[in-house]
Amino acid sequence: MNDFELQKLVEFISVNDFGKPFKHKAYFNPRLRTTGGRYSLTTHNIDINPKQFEYHGQGELEKIIKHELCHYHLHLEKKGYMHKDDDFKLLLKQVGGTRFCKTLPNTRSSSSKVHIYECRKCGVQFKRRRQFDTSKYVCGKCKGRIKKVVTNLVR
Repeated sequence: MNDFELQKLVEFISVNDFGKPFKHKAYFNPRLRTTGGRYSLTTHNIDINPKQFEYHGQGELEKIIKHELCHYHLHLEKKGYMHKDDDFKLLLKQVGGTRFCKTLPNTRSSSSKVHIYECRKCGVQFKRRRQFDTSKYVCGKCKGRIKKVVTNLVR
């Protein structure tokens, strides 16, 4: 599906499910990572995450479009368009949109580093995904100094 087909689909869903036309632009935005779509309050355009369509198909895409169209129509009508508003929740339920999009498969590499630290006083070891400055922190058990033991590559 390309941007032109997406635009036609959004216009069709808007007229068919909401009874109102969609007069702005809808397009795929590959920069979206953590969300299925986005409605812009200033331009009134709708961005859609193309990975949602790739991984979950047409059905999930239509639910995301309905969600963004709820924001669109309620904002233009000067009603409660935010997720917390009752107007939004009611309209979303009426048209069958989704409140949250499905999660995408993890695109990060499966291997990651694990940093192992040890208390110099009591000897307790602990693992962290993120490295930290040992001069700024002390052991939570005995308040002793901490040293870095090793960094392992976990798969």
